[in-house]
Amino acid sequence: MEVKSAEFVISSPMVSQCPKDTKNEFAFIGRSNVGKSSLINMLSNHKRLAKTSATPGKTLLINHFIINKEWYLVDLPGYGYAKRSKKEVARLDQMIRGYILGREQLVNVFVLVDVRLEPQVIDLEFINWLGLSDIPFSIVFTKADKLSAAKVRANVAAYEQKLLETWEEMPPYFVTSSEKGVGRDDVLGYIEQINKELQNS
Repeated sequence: MEVKSAEFVISSPMVSQCPKDTKNEFAFIGRSNVGKSSLINMLSNHKRLAKTSATPGKTLLINHFIINKEWYLVDLPGYGYAKRSKKEVARLDQMIRGYILGREQLVNVFVLVDVRLEPQVIDLEFINWLGLSDIPFSIVFTKADKLSAAKVRANVAAYEQKLLETWEEMPPYFVTSSEKGVGRDDVLGYIEQINKELQNS
């Protein structure tokens, strides 16, 4: 897929204020500081589409970006919030769950996971919640440029082993590096494939 245009549309504090049209939506979510903004900028070929920050947990709204005037890329607040009050955490959690469970236009959630780390309980819990909620999703391993190729493979295999304790098969997954552009074509190709399948269904 060639990304010809990528534009910010709206930031919404709740699902009811999201765009009213019926275009397919692909949401991106992960723990604070997983490299979400960098990945979105890499995919959209736009250096400043999503604001990157040295302070984790900056995304506090549901952010819609329209790609090629055809589909939405949705930047969701992270989970495992950095330095947030209990009230704020509860609000964000309610907003995320409200969007994921209630948004008819949502066709896939990309869960971002830092490939440098061993499987984290918070990521596994979120992935399992998506599965139990019957939400289509894929895993995006980020920051692959920070490790050797062999270590990346080993860490992905460790993740797969952990997931297969409760899952029958590994969900679709992608290994990416925003700095090197690794995985960009694979993720965009997957989005294109989903869009075509839904168009023809």
